[in-house]
Amino acid sequence: MPTRDEILDIHNMCACSHIRMAARAVTRFYDEALRPSGIKGTQFVLLAAIEAGEATSITDLAEVIDIERTTLVRNLQLLRKEGLVSPLKGMNGRRKPALTEKGRQALETALPLWRSAQGEVEGRLGYGSWQVTRRRLGDLRKAVT
Repeated sequence: MPTRDEILDIHNMCACSHIRMAARAVTRFYDEALRPSGIKGTQFVLLAAIEAGEATSITDLAEVIDIERTTLVRNLQLLRKEGLVSPLKGMNGRRKPALTEKGRQALETALPLWRSAQGEVEGRLGYGSWQVTRRRLGDLRKAVT
C-alpha cells in the first residue's frame, strides 16, 4: 500500500491532475464568457475550425484540432441537432462539416465575447507569459505523443 506521503505526491505533482484542473478552470471561464452567445467554448473552437475551411473531411478536422474522431463525430451530431452545422460532400466523396447560416451567426455573436475573454486571460497572465505558456503546452503535447 502506498504511504500517505506517496499519495500526497500524486496530488501535488501529477501532471495529468494539474493539467486537467487547469483545463476545467479555463473551460469554465470561456463557457461563462461565451454564455450570451448560446454556445460553449468547445463549440466555439469547433465552429471556428470548420469555418476556417482547412479540413477536407471529418478525419482531417479531427487532426487539425487534435481530438479523437469519435469524440468529434459526437460533437458534430450535437451541433447538427442545434442547426449549427450540416454535412457537405467534400473531396473524393468524403463528407465534411460546414456551418449553416445559424452556425455563422453563432460564431459571429461569440467572436467578440471570445476576444474579450482571450484578452482577459492574456492580461491576467501578461501577454509574454501567455506566449511562453502556449509554447510550453505545445511542448508538453509533443513530449507525450
